[in-house]
Amino acid sequence: MATAQAAVLVAPRQVEMQEFTLPEIGDDDGLLKIEVTGVCGADWAPYLGDTKTCSPPVILGHEIVGRVERIGSMAAARWGVKEGDRVCMEEYIPCRDCEYCLTGHYNVCGKRWYGHLSANEGPGIWGGYATYLYLDPKAVVYPMSDKVPVEIAQLFLSMGNGVRWVQSAGGANIGSVVAILGPGHVGMGAVVAAKEAGADCVIVTGLGSDASRLAVARDLGADYTINVQEEEDLRETVRKITGGHMCDTVVNATANAPQAAQQAVELGAHGSTVVLAGGSDSPMIQFNQDIIRTNEMTLKGVRGRHYQEVKKAIQIIESGKYPLHKIATHHFSLEETDLALRTMGREGDPNSLQVSVLM
Repeated sequence: MATAQAAVLVAPRQVEMQEFTLPEIGDDDGLLKIEVTGVCGADWAPYLGDTKTCSPPVILGHEIVGRVERIGSMAAARWGVKEGDRVCMEEYIPCRDCEYCLTGHYNVCGKRWYGHLSANEGPGIWGGYATYLYLDPKAVVYPMSDKVPVEIAQLFLSMGNGVRWVQSAGGANIGSVVAILGPGHVGMGAVVAAKEAGADCVIVTGLGSDASRLAVARDLGADYTINVQEEEDLRETVRKITGGHMCDTVVNATANAPQAAQQAVELGAHGSTVVLAGGSDSPMIQFNQDIIRTNEMTLKGVRGRHYQEVKKAIQIIESGKYPLHKIATHHFSLEETDLALRTMGREGDPNSLQVSVLM
């Protein structure tokens, strides 16, 4: 009987290899043979024992790229793919019935996500740290070119987030000045999205420990990178860079940095848009809302991305215009999933940027 191998989170900080029987496939579902899965910051909290989004046993991993192994006729027609085609996956499995799904905001549906469903729920293979993935009839699937190197294919969600945060939500376009706070792999996606939008100036901020990441940001096209720990007055530095104009679009892509929201609004120009994308898990620190009022700013919160933004992201990756291999710094085998997770959580190589698990 055919089986899948999977790295299952069975308890906090405890990952073990398990075997799952491959399911029978009908007319409306399918089976994916996984090539690569990116390791996302959203995997870190469950790994540490946070059960708000999922509980063990669970196969984590939702930035998934693979090839269609089996597919039913109805599913093939719906997704426009056939057996052997390469595809990438959204983590969302939208219900398609709630108010959010019916108005195009399936990213807020929140009922079922790849990488978050229990391994006890049949057929069990609901996450990317496995050799195979079950293609639910309601999954969101995108074709991807065979020409994309497997080592960077998983960046489609980072790029998709960047497109939404900078372009769709942030309104950046030709001639814009864009600031991106946080040089993680989603921040790198924002850099690429800003360049694609035609931004005239792209500024990226980070910490002293982010030196290698800031170097990658420059390689991707950032015009200025700033170590905020070396700046007495970040706003004044940006004011000088921009000739007093400040930034039309500011994206806060930091993680666990509640003070960054205040930094973000301080960098905005009159009439600018400030996008809050990074999670802090705590209230804003010393947040001065009068800056928003007096500068007539727009403050937007974002959660993930939408279908069209992922399609744009895939086109960017397929174009080969950017050295995206510099983002995808660390690759691990399926058996090394625990090390991959710890590396993403900065318990491994401190110079890691984007981590993935290769099958």
